[in-house]
Amino acid sequence: MAEISHDSGSHKKSGKKRSKKLPTRIDFTPMVDLGFLLITFFMLATSLIKPQTMEITMPSDKKVEDVDKTIAKASQAVTVILGKNDKVFYYFGKTEGANVIETTYAAEGLRKILLEKNYNVAKQVEDLRVEKIKLRMDEDLFQRKMAEIKANKNAPVVRIMATDEANYKNLVDALDEMNICSISRYAIVDIDEPDRLLIKEKGI
Repeated sequence: MAEISHDSGSHKKSGKKRSKKLPTRIDFTPMVDLGFLLITFFMLATSLIKPQTMEITMPSDKKVEDVDKTIAKASQAVTVILGKNDKVFYYFGKTEGANVIETTYAAEGLRKILLEKNYNVAKQVEDLRVEKIKLRMDEDLFQRKMAEIKANKNAPVVRIMATDEANYKNLVDALDEMNICSISRYAIVDIDEPDRLLIKEKGI
């Protein structure tokens, strides 16, 4: 028990007797109990911060036969180049003779371009999410239908290339746009020689 005691005692003055006073006592036990109750309450009521992570599917090291390789059509191909000073560029189709265009990471920039290119899939994904809420769809069924929609062979294929001057935040922002735009077929690749010459001509 925590307490503070103060003993005033009895004093004699001029031979006169004074009444004896009881010691003053302050008990801190209820305060300590209250402190532990508050700590316990906040521990149970407060939710712990969950770490924010991003899932990235790494390529398999298994040998793939030519017949099993997926060849993207030029009309489906989109190349995104991450440049210096938070700049981002893109072009459609093949590298040869490509028209490289500068954009931004804003909603009216890269996201708008990708949504226009992936409109059909993005629309189906949005409709599926509304249907899930309306019909209280099971999560497993929702994920299966989502995978079927994103596996559309007419969906765009995006190559993400980062120059030496780009930073990790640029790459994370680009990957976020892939998820927001419901693009499942994308890859982070090194800049090959034709693309290197292309961006050199454009001064990227």
